[in-house]
Amino acid sequence: MKKYNICVIKGDGIGPEITTEAIKVLDTVASKFNFDLNYEHFLMGGAAIDVFGEPLPEETLEAAMKSDAVLFGAIGGEKWDNLERHLRPESGLLKLRKRLNAFANLRPAIVFDDLAEASTIKAEALKGVDILVVRELTSGLYFGEPRGKNEEKAFNTMVYTKKEIERISKIAFEAAAKRNKKVTLVDKANVLETSQLWREVVKEIAKDYPDIVLDFMYIDNAAMQLIRDPKQFDVILTENLFGDILSDEASMICGSIGLLPSASIGGRVGIFEPIHGSAPDIAGQGVANPMAMILSAAMMLKYAFNEIEAAECIEKAVRNVLKDGYRTADISRFDAKEICSTNEIGSIISDYVNSDD
Repeated sequence: MKKYNICVIKGDGIGPEITTEAIKVLDTVASKFNFDLNYEHFLMGGAAIDVFGEPLPEETLEAAMKSDAVLFGAIGGEKWDNLERHLRPESGLLKLRKRLNAFANLRPAIVFDDLAEASTIKAEALKGVDILVVRELTSGLYFGEPRGKNEEKAFNTMVYTKKEIERISKIAFEAAAKRNKKVTLVDKANVLETSQLWREVVKEIAKDYPDIVLDFMYIDNAAMQLIRDPKQFDVILTENLFGDILSDEASMICGSIGLLPSASIGGRVGIFEPIHGSAPDIAGQGVANPMAMILSAAMMLKYAFNEIEAAECIEKAVRNVLKDGYRTADISRFDAKEICSTNEIGSIISDYVNSDD
């Protein structure tokens, strides 16, 4: 029997609740498809600050690097917002991504037919929307040096190398080859030198993929087009900051940020997490939507373990749960047969996984 070792970081806010439900579903699918999952739990973010005085303890980092995958919930909250930047929860996550070389963030945005009405966009514009945002994750403005702030000014530096652009571009083109064969590079090449380099490099990479259509769009126009006509996009390739913004925008096209998973890959060990934050305002109330976390677990099975059939079983279960009218609070207004708690929806999805033929 195959065995996979998972470093579990539940994090802060709703992180522990949604991660618990993902593990519930993972255990069901592992039993069904005859593989074994070994979980080891570690702290990061605010929970780690409270215990260790730092957002990413060395023992957590070492465990992540030795694991087969990292399953991560969410971090952060007002409690830690006034700490120095290097001590804030988010600094731990940035460091983890960098050390694991998880440079490629894959964020699918799929509109489920049964939730088309959940978006503020007209349903007829959303049918069939299936977008993959490929975001560079370990460089750009979030990591560039020098950076600083004083009473009079603040500054950040955006830096990209040719190598960094090449490696993320190849992942985008390979993904497009398995989808609808279109890549849209989103940049600001009319203003930023970094974007000009992105265009030059991506054009060269595109020569190796003659079957893939490549087009270009400025970030401001892309933000508008994503709302106006999301079906025009297949794979969106972009840098760190732009990808962060666009993928959150895409989540609202789908109806709720609680539905969107992500995979951060590139190195030996990937990180699998929902795109939403820790939502401390609803933590502990049993109302958080764990579907993004559960779908992130499915991405882990697919990208880290190559358990494709098991991953697709989870994805199908989520679709069928929504089709049959089970809803969490964030999507409860849309054709709800039953409004479920975090725990209840996790159990229902697990039951659907178990019963799927």
